[in-house]
Amino acid sequence: MLKRLSLCGCLLLMTWAATASAALRINISQGVTAAVPIAVVPFQYQGSGNAPLDVAKVVAQDLKISGSFSPLPRNKMLAQPSDPKKVNYKNWREVSVDDLVVGKVSPSPRGYTVEFHLLDVYGGSQLAGYSISVGPEGLRQAAHHIADLIYKQLTGDQGGFESRIAYVSIDRSDTQYPYRIMVSDWDGHRAHMVVRSKQALMSPAWSPGGKRLAFVTFHKAHSVVYVQNLKTGKLRKVADRPGINSAPAWSPDGKRLALSLSYQGNAEIYVLDLASGKLQRITHSPAIDTEPSWSPNGQTLIFTSDRGGRPQIYQIPASGGQAQRLTFDGKSNADGEISPNGKSLLMVHQDDKGYSIAQMDLKTHNLTVLTSGPLDEHPSYSPNGAMIVYSPATSNARGLAIVSADGHAQEQLDTGGEAQEPAWSGNMAQQ
Repeated sequence: MLKRLSLCGCLLLMTWAATASAALRINISQGVTAAVPIAVVPFQYQGSGNAPLDVAKVVAQDLKISGSFSPLPRNKMLAQPSDPKKVNYKNWREVSVDDLVVGKVSPSPRGYTVEFHLLDVYGGSQLAGYSISVGPEGLRQAAHHIADLIYKQLTGDQGGFESRIAYVSIDRSDTQYPYRIMVSDWDGHRAHMVVRSKQALMSPAWSPGGKRLAFVTFHKAHSVVYVQNLKTGKLRKVADRPGINSAPAWSPDGKRLALSLSYQGNAEIYVLDLASGKLQRITHSPAIDTEPSWSPNGQTLIFTSDRGGRPQIYQIPASGGQAQRLTFDGKSNADGEISPNGKSLLMVHQDDKGYSIAQMDLKTHNLTVLTSGPLDEHPSYSPNGAMIVYSPATSNARGLAIVSADGHAQEQLDTGGEAQEPAWSGNMAQQ
């Protein structure tokens, strides 16, 4: 049985300032352990000429990058059926595949119809079947949606393949506007520039729902925080006080921004109500307090402070009060973010080997180092918490990479140039 879905709403692209000339590309840098063996057979194109997009290839790549699945290479497939009635399950058992995906892409008056079936190889039965209608430019988003449906069906958890990332890109050959904030699909395709500047850009942060970006730039020798509406391009200046204005972080309800400001002396954590403009000071310390981040329920803030002598991560009620230190391992810990399920703390961890991305269980306080460093920074969770995007230092510049939350899968993103300070949005389907 097929379920019919429409992606018309979520396939509308935002209006961007300009279009990037090249998409991000993903190069696999480390193998995956304990991944589910799956086969995604090339979808049959029922139109004239060649298919405009290899939908099955995008689906397989999404599943592979998540670290949870190991798609069978096409040259090892004994057959390539497109109809579940024509599947010989014995063929797929012989190549040790647990699950199988077959499908078709058909032109329609308004774009395309994508049909796919998820099959249990050893059970010899269908687990799911869907028919998805998309517009002329919607095939890539349809592929991400299919990957989300498969991920949900086989793992029980929400996928993150319809999400986006924002990051800072630097083009040093452009002497006029070298700094840009880019937005792309989570896999790096359809990259677009949303902001460009003569001065440095920093700290892009998504609003809940993904309709706005907060970021930091510099004006008259000091930092300023702006919020940009991604659909209209309208900019709003929200923090331009003397001294430091930095590290914007959206509250879960999208009504407030946590900031690090120094207009009263040293850097402290504040919360700004965007509707009223009311500013509330949260921390009171002679140390440097910065990099605020909200808990998923909005009741607490975590932040980085050197009040103990070296940078460590602390927690404080969102209304203010007594701060509690959360991290003690290693030389320092900074740039914290709580996982979407509220169970883990993501951070930049410093030890004798340098700076790497680590995750701490908030119940047991066990710390797991996920990357090898030595200069990794700015980690950000995917919307389902299963993956993390971060910025490692390459041989001559910074780039972007993805690591699974268990550390088993790592991928390098090729941005074609310098890229840093990534931030992962929620799912487009939820926006």
